[in-house]
Amino acid sequence: MHPAPLVELEYATKRFGALEALAGLDFRISRGELVALLGPNGAGKLTAVALMLGLQAPSSGSVRLFGEPPRSIAARRRIGVMMQEVGLNPTLRTRELLDLVSSYYPDPLPISASIAAAGIEALAERPYGKLSGGQKRQVQFAMAICGRPELIFLDEPTVGLDVSARERMWLTLRGLVRDGASIVLTTHYLEEAEALASRVAVLVRGQLVADGSVGEIRALVSRKRISCISKIPAEEIRHWSGVESATLEGEQLSLVVTNADAVVRRLVQSDESLKDLEVRRAGLAEAFVDSHGSLHNGR
Repeated sequence: MHPAPLVELEYATKRFGALEALAGLDFRISRGELVALLGPNGAGKLTAVALMLGLQAPSSGSVRLFGEPPRSIAARRRIGVMMQEVGLNPTLRTRELLDLVSSYYPDPLPISASIAAAGIEALAERPYGKLSGGQKRQVQFAMAICGRPELIFLDEPTVGLDVSARERMWLTLRGLVRDGASIVLTTHYLEEAEALASRVAVLVRGQLVADGSVGEIRALVSRKRISCISKIPAEEIRHWSGVESATLEGEQLSLVVTNADAVVRRLVQSDESLKDLEVRRAGLAEAFVDSHGSLHNGR
């Protein structure tokens, strides 16, 4: 018998007047998963998260959080949340904010442990309003994990972070998953999804168009990236069969293609001076360059 999912959306729809933001979303999250939720602008990602959190009610269908209505106190005490739009008292110090949020949970981490996990020791006594944008994100992350949540929602958590702060957060996230937590991550940093996610779900126009591991999502398409130095204009190559996109940066030509073998043969036949040819598997960004728009567009 499979354990009950932590989150369950059954044919959930959400309409805002004539706009259908979600169209019958059937989606579940199990214990110990780190799910990256991806999609272009207007795909419905944040609407889906809002339903999971109980911030909005579905127009039809159902949503359950730990088997409860999402707005139930029992369910909410088992989650942590880090959203992009956050209004916090600017006069409170970091330690005071963590103390306040921790008081909402039955068995929170010690404040010192939350501070250490987020790597914000140097910020503990500073007023929140005096912090930079990236520092505020680090504090918000500490607030999201301070209650020992079983399920954590993170909306583009590393926006504004420098490389070391981002790597510290990634390390902490991996540790949380190893300890049994589940995480829902929305991100437009596709390398973040590839580095962290055990599962990737792709929403386009309110519908779930793909759901699987990073490898499975990539396997849904045959796109590869070709880079080379060629005298053939990018504008010409864009019209070749099997070429999804062609861009030129300096001398370097970069192609996203669906049939790498055929495109490479044509490049070699068309340009005797071709050099520095490299073919590699496309990342998630290129995997979903299609009529719906690139995931590089983020939210």
